Amino acid sequence: MAKDKGNTPDLLDWVGPDISAAIFRLLHHPAHLLRASAAQRSWRRFVVENDFCRKLCERLCPEAATLAAAVEVSRSSPPPPPSPESSGDAEARAAEAEFRIYSHLCGELVSNAAGPSIDCILHCVGASTTDNFPDETIENTLEPHDRINHRPSYWSSGGQDDGAVPETLTYRLCSDICVVHEIKLQPFKAYFQIGQPIYSSRMVRFRMGHCKLPRGSESYVTEEDENQAVIADENYLWTYTSPEFPMLQENSLQSFKLPRPVLCIGGVVKIELLGGVQKQASDDRYYICVCHAQVVGRSLSPVLMVDISDDGGRSILKYLPAARGLCAEEVMQNKSMDSLEWHALLDRYKHIRHLAIMQVLTGHARLNEQDGDIGLMEQDELGGGDVSDDDNFA
Repeated sequence: MAKDKGNTPDLLDWVGPDISAAIFRLLHHPAHLLRASAAQRSWRRFVVENDFCRKLCERLCPEAATLAAAVEVSRSSPPPPPSPESSGDAEARAAEAEFRIYSHLCGELVSNAAGPSIDCILHCVGASTTDNFPDETIENTLEPHDRINHRPSYWSSGGQDDGAVPETLTYRLCSDICVVHEIKLQPFKAYFQIGQPIYSSRMVRFRMGHCKLPRGSESYVTEEDENQAVIADENYLWTYTSPEFPMLQENSLQSFKLPRPVLCIGGVVKIELLGGVQKQASDDRYYICVCHAQVVGRSLSPVLMVDISDDGGRSILKYLPAARGLCAEEVMQNKSMDSLEWHALLDRYKHIRHLAIMQVLTGHARLNEQDGDIGLMEQDELGGGDVSDDDNFA
């Protein structure tokens, strides 16, 4: 005999809200939570109203707790409601939008098929010290080889009498919001010195966060300027600090895999080189030298963007679902029906994209050997194609 679904008791009514909440908190994978929310309307409403998707995101990546709000941005300006919206309806609509946003972000954090990992470094912000600027500038660490045109290519710190003095390298990534999996560093082997010493550090540690300076006022290393004024630590807020990793005194690209995928909100990574191990024979001082650095992960833009709202690091996550299916040509266009907020966010994305293309033209972006894409610039830039979540630049 067929049963009347309308009279079927709801599990939430059977066990009550407290036990139901405890059960939903046991779902540790976004796919499980989404399947549960799709089983019944009452379950979805319970998941949405209790922010389970956002809380799961914060468990997966505690950095997500610095997000003060999540906003969905439409390409076209939304039409006014036909009748005044009640506060309850507005809150329910906002909660549904937040559920969609954090569902997407959770999926990006756990998905292995969201796109290939690439080197996400866009610019060098600066180094704590440089021995012979600009010959031994941090810019040399963007080159994949330790010799360019038969000349050594590396960054060198200034000499230190105390081997415990740390050094830092600070980089700007290709997006304000990236998922970072690992960082790779290659110490430099001074093949032109007696004994060919390797100037590695004893340990390394990584910080990620954002610059407190007003957007547009950031500067970067140039051939004329070491950018020392900008790299001061008080200009940054770090939302993630890694454990310390030992570095081998070997002339190889060493991989430092993070304990979990890290959400870099703000697009700045600082590499801390903790203590020198090698003295230079000519002056009996400690130096640390790096010939190549990579921050391996993927950008989540333009589908996800970030606005830093205050010096306390509270950020607003912007979700642009309509950007997922755009081709490269459409991304670069401005249409009269586009909303002002969409315009502003896409203009920022296009600016970063332009900088990445300039990196290619100046020789700093490299072919990704794993998938054949062109470093930070995709082949779509040359001949069209889709910009999607698994796009190197998306």
